[in-house]
Amino acid sequence: MPRVYHLHLVSDATGETLNTVSRAVSVQFEGMEAREHIYALVRNKRQLARAISHIAANPGVVFFTLVNPVLREILEKECEQLAIPCVSVLDRAAQVLREYLGAEESHRPGGQHEVDARYMERVEAVNYAIHQDDGQGAEHLASAQVVLVGPSRTSKTPTCVYLAIRGVRAANVPFVPGAELPEQLFRLTNVLIVGLWASPERLMQVRRNRLTTMGETRGTDYVDEDRVRDEIAAARRLYERYDWPSIDVTRRSIEETSATILNLMADREDHS
Repeated sequence: MPRVYHLHLVSDATGETLNTVSRAVSVQFEGMEAREHIYALVRNKRQLARAISHIAANPGVVFFTLVNPVLREILEKECEQLAIPCVSVLDRAAQVLREYLGAEESHRPGGQHEVDARYMERVEAVNYAIHQDDGQGAEHLASAQVVLVGPSRTSKTPTCVYLAIRGVRAANVPFVPGAELPEQLFRLTNVLIVGLWASPERLMQVRRNRLTTMGETRGTDYVDEDRVRDEIAAARRLYERYDWPSIDVTRRSIEETSATILNLMADREDHS
C-alpha cells in the first residue's frame, strides 16, 4: 500500500470544486500523503493532452470535472489504457438533479463562476468585511448580518473573510479589557452577535507566535498567563450578560467556526 500517492485534478474551470472535494476525501486516510497535480481551465484537446502526459508520468488517481463530452471521453479512455482510476466527482449529483428535474445539463464550463447578482453580493460582502475589520466603521454595524466579538487572536478577521466569501456581511469588534465597546453594538436588533473565545493556553501560544514574527521579545501583558485568563473570563461574562451565543475556537478551524455561525444564522431565521 503506497504511503504517498499522486492525485490528479483536471478541471475545465478554476478547480475550486475539485480542490474542496479531493481534500475532504484525502484527509480521511490518515498516514497517507496526496501529491496534488492541478490542471485548471482545461477546455481544448491540446490542454488536455498536456495534462494526460503528466498523468502518465506520475500514475495515480484522477478526479475531474469536465462538462465537454469529447474531452471527457478522451480522458477516460487514456486513463483506462493507463489502468488508473478516473472519477467524475459531479456525476452522481448531476444524475440526481437530471432525473428529479427532468432536464438536461447545459454542459457550459465554469458556469458557477459567472458574474451574477450572487457573485456581486459576495464581492460586496468581502469589501464590507475589510472596512469593518477590528472595530472600524462602528457606525455601519447595523448593515452587518453577523458581528463577531472576541479577544485578540481568536480568528475574528479570517472568519469574517470566510463568511464574506459565502456572501455573508460580517464585521468584528475586538474585546480589550478596560476599553469600551462601541455603543452601536448594543443597539443592534436584527444582527446576530457571536462571541469568540479560546483556552488561555491556546491564546497565549498564538499570541507568542505573533510577537515572535513581529520581532518583539520583551515581556508583555498580552501574553501574561494571569492577564490572559482574566481577559477570557471577562469576555465570556460579557457574552452571558447580553445572551450572545459564543463559540470556543480552541480546536476549531476557520471553516468549522464559520459553519457553526451559519447554523446559528439559520436557526435565527427559522425563529424570526
